[in-house]
Parts: sequence; structure tokens; C-alpha cells
Amino acid sequence: MKIKNLLSVIFAVAMGVSTYAQSNLLNSKTPDEIGKKSAAQLISENDKPLPYGYVHDRDVLMGKTIWEFIDLDERINFPLYFPIDTAFVGKERRSLFDVLVKNIKNGKITEVYQDDYFNTKKTFKDMESSFTYIDTTDAGKDEINNYYDDYKSGAKVLDIQFVNKKELDASYISGYKIKGYWYFDKRQGELKYRLLALCPVTPEARDAGNDNADVVDLFWVYFPAVRDILHESRAFNDKNSAMPITFDHLLNSRRFSGEIYKEENIYGDRKIEQYMKDNSQNQLLESERVKEKIRSFESDMWNY
Repeated sequence: MKIKNLLSVIFAVAMGVSTYAQSNLLNSKTPDEIGKKSAAQLISENDKPLPYGYVHDRDVLMGKTIWEFIDLDERINFPLYFPIDTAFVGKERRSLFDVLVKNIKNGKITEVYQDDYFNTKKTFKDMESSFTYIDTTDAGKDEINNYYDDYKSGAKVLDIQFVNKKELDASYISGYKIKGYWYFDKRQGELKYRLLALCPVTPEARDAGNDNADVVDLFWVYFPAVRDILHESRAFNDKNSAMPITFDHLLNSRRFSGEIYKEENIYGDRKIEQYMKDNSQNQLLESERVKEKIRSFESDMWNY
């Protein structure tokens, strides 16, 4: 019975995804009709993310919060990174970074925070300096010095060629930090994972393009609050473009490669690199040890 129910859920999800993939592509008479669903489609479909089931606190036998880093240089993580140039792709294809920033700008995403403990909220205005950097070039400074009185009085306006403007886009993203919670549900007798927060890691706009630039946590988004938005946007499926996968499904099903860089601990949730200093191999081994410790708890439950 359980297998039958599982197959039904998988089939329903697959049908929902396939009907979304460039809707009306084969029936469109003009390019404007591509992606527009018919009235019958809009009425019949219920295209929403699968809701999380209610979990009572007393059903959680064991829980552990961990932080992971998703490196976008790894091939398996490319669906989160590409496309970086949106000029040569359709409107339906956007990177995860573009989806997040666009919806923060238009106000659809409001649960944005400065830290991963959700203490301080941020608005796009607070982050604007991180996204755009404007400075005067050396030639522009010479121009101002030579005609200082004219610029001061407003008789002359600095030409755009003397202005250096950098804007942060998806191409500069180096990875994502995620915060999640592993817990053992004693009612269902299995180990589960719940994604809590997501953070793009990137240099600030003024350092964009500099290979030696320091990266920063741009902002933290509370994941359960943005599931509907991430469900509306699709990541590219290299094996079958007719069946893209939503960013919500991709992240919830953990279809990415992440390395644990911190777990909650008695030492103020210190990072692995703080007690495994200057040794990348030991840091990687410690990350695997933490991962194995969580996995072992479930297997140990069935050993008597």
C-alpha cells in the first residue's frame, strides 16, 4: 500500500512538472503565446509545493542543526548557478540568485535576514551598496581637478565614461550556505531533513571580478517562507528539457553536493575551520565525521 501511494505521489509530481515545461509551446502561433496556459489548464491544475507535514516536538527523538556550503564550481551544482547571462535564454530560465534578488526587489520575499539565526532583518535598501558600486575613474578625477569650478557650479556634468559602475550578478556567485535540521521522527521511524535557510556567498560589488576578493554572506533567506516563489521557478534539466525541476524540489530533495562547515555545539556553534586550523584535509575529514555521526544514529536505532 505504501509503495502504491508513493508511486501515485511521484506520478502526480511528474505530471505537474511536465505540464509546466514551456506551456503551450507546440500550440503557439506567436512567440507571445509561449508559456501562457489555457483557461482549462489554470482551472484543472493545482501547482503548489508539497506542504511539509506537521511534526510534534515530542515526536522528535533526536535533532541536530548543521550548516553546509554548496560549491557552485562542482558540476552537480550547476543547475543552481546557470544561466548567468540571461540575454540568450528564454524568460522562464533564470538562476537561483536571479530569482531571489528579483523577488527581494519587488517585495515578494520579505523574510531576509543579516544572520543565520534570524535576529536582524534586512531590506534591499540595506543591501543596495553590496549589489551596486559606483566610483570615479582616475581619468575622471583628473577631469574634475582640471575643471573644478565648473563642476562645483554645475556648469559641467561628469561624463559617463569617467564613471566606473559595477553591478553584482549571478556570474560572481561562488556558492550558497544553507542551514538545515536533521531529526529522527520516532512516529515514522526515520531520519528526516528540513531546510531552514539559504544564503548566497559572493564578493561585494566593488570587488566583483577580482580573483583574490574576500567573499561575504550576502543575505539569509528563511526557506519555508519562500517555497511558493521557488516552486514557480525551474532549474534546467540537462537530460530532459521537457521536465525541469523546481528550485524548491531540487533543494528539498537535496539534489546538490554540500560540505558541512559547522554544526551546533557547546562552543558557541564554532566552525570546523576554527578548531581544525590550516589543514584542509582534516577539515574535510571532520565534515565527513559529522555527517557519519548523524547517519549512524538512524542505523543504531535498529540495532538491539
